[in-house]
Parts: sequence; structure tokens; C-alpha cells
Amino acid sequence: QVQLVESGGGLVQAGGSLNLSCVASGKFFHIRRMGWFRQGPGEQRDLVATIGTTKTNYGDPVKGRFTISRDKNTVYLQMSSLKIEDTAVYYCTATAVTGTPIDLHEADYWGQGTQVTVSG
Repeated sequence: QVQLVESGGGLVQAGGSLNLSCVASGKFFHIRRMGWFRQGPGEQRDLVATIGTTKTNYGDPVKGRFTISRDKNTVYLQMSSLKIEDTAVYYCTATAVTGTPIDLHEADYWGQGTQVTVSG
């Protein structure tokens, strides 16, 4: 019902910058929240940042370096001062309201992920 397509991953040197974007499409009434999580090799999936209508939330490791923004159904992640430990697969997520006007449902959806590799 909701498809998320990420773009912008790649290889960057430590200290550099990279921008990610994610577009949500499909049948839904609205998207309450969008965000990014990441998963490094052998690690759990961790919060990077989320954004609602205006409120943002960041994981501690990226505070002050990453900025999340949103334009309707597209979410962006500006990453700067990248570190080797930022290397991970970055997943876009959206909390969307779907269904009918008398039977609404809210669920989380995930993108396929985009690889971000930071080299030393």
C-alpha cells in the first residue's frame, strides 16, 4: 500500500557529506511520520532521525552532524562530517494512515535500504 524508494547512497571519504532522499507513494490518507534508521554489519537497526509535521528526533551518534527535513511525502537526510562508523545500510521508514474513512489503519513501512560507505 505504501512504497518507499530511497536514493543518494554511495561512497564518501571521512569528513565529507552525503545527502539521502526517500519518496513515499501508494494509497494512503497521510503520512504521520517519516525517518531514517541504519544497520551496520552485524549490528541492530538503530534510529538515525525521524520527523513528523515539524518535530524532529535524532539518534545521539548523529546529533549536530545530520539534518532531517521533509516536504510532504519526501524525506531528506543531509549528512555532514561523516565518520567511518556511519557506514551502514540506511533505511527509510514511514508511518502511514491507510484504509477507508470509517476503518483507518496506521502502520510502519520500510524501504529497501541504501548503502552508505565512509572510507578513512
